[in-house]
Amino acid sequence: MVSHADTADTYQKSCAACHDSGNLNAPKTGDTATWQKLKSQKGMDGLVKSTRQGMPQMPAMGLCKACSDEDFKQLIEYMSK
Repeated sequence: MVSHADTADTYQKSCAACHDSGNLNAPKTGDTATWQKLKSQKGMDGLVKSTRQGMPQMPAMGLCKACSDEDFKQLIEYMSK
């Protein structure tokens, strides 16, 4: 399992460009209500699948080509708090 520090580092390198600011309608890090809504709509597996496949405004795998599904789960949890 990846440490919290590693998750934070991966977030800064791969996710922060859009999720810090909400750029391109990305759900903002720390917007707990939005993340909870997404989790209830798609479930964690659905969010990971969307991340892996990409969304209209997000490239497949985000900007973390080396991330595993577990890494994506940890990143989603990190952003949703």
